[in-house]
Amino acid sequence: MHSAISFSDDSLDPAVRGFLHSPANPKGDALILLHGAGGNCTAPLLIALSEAFAANGYSVLRCDLPFRQERNSGPPFPGNAERDRAGLRNAVAATRKSVMGRIFLGGHSYGGRQATILCASEPELVSGLLLLSYPLHPPRRPEQFRTQHLPNLRTPSVFVHGTRDPFGSAEEMTNALQLIPAKTELMTVEGAGHDLGFKGKAKAKELPASVVARFQRMFG
Repeated sequence: MHSAISFSDDSLDPAVRGFLHSPANPKGDALILLHGAGGNCTAPLLIALSEAFAANGYSVLRCDLPFRQERNSGPPFPGNAERDRAGLRNAVAATRKSVMGRIFLGGHSYGGRQATILCASEPELVSGLLLLSYPLHPPRRPEQFRTQHLPNLRTPSVFVHGTRDPFGSAEEMTNALQLIPAKTELMTVEGAGHDLGFKGKAKAKELPASVVARFQRMFG
């Protein structure tokens, strides 16, 4: 059994707010999960992944990015990305107060992209990344690749990507990962779009366990 409780650390700026999943049998490691541009930390995918990782001994903090703390809806403003990355850094700092083991950072879409940008400049920040539906380029604009920082990413990373994601094909993701000097793995989800097919459908219920297994194969 594991539980999720409301979490906040307002001593930091930006503040860290979300939900903490505490495992019944902790292994000493932690995972921080962030949402995409259109959602928040109550996204069903993030809840399901948090529960799956907690069931496998990880402490999991799923939290709202600063832009979502300030507005209940709407996408982030481009000029606020640096503050969102500061929020990621603070989430790591808040987690280190209670976890002695490794800390991993993960995020869906925008949250994952900001995590890669942050870790490209701070390679020692976390032990690894879990990147869900990385937004490689805007839909229908394959010429606008968001890969400029990837050659500087030295944090081992697991990418989970749907084969029908309009933000990047599996082939485009495979090519993009070749830019990363760190160890990477790409887990494709057949037939899934940007939401990884996770909308309570029966076939998607197996996804969290599969992600945990792939993640543990990478990081042990």
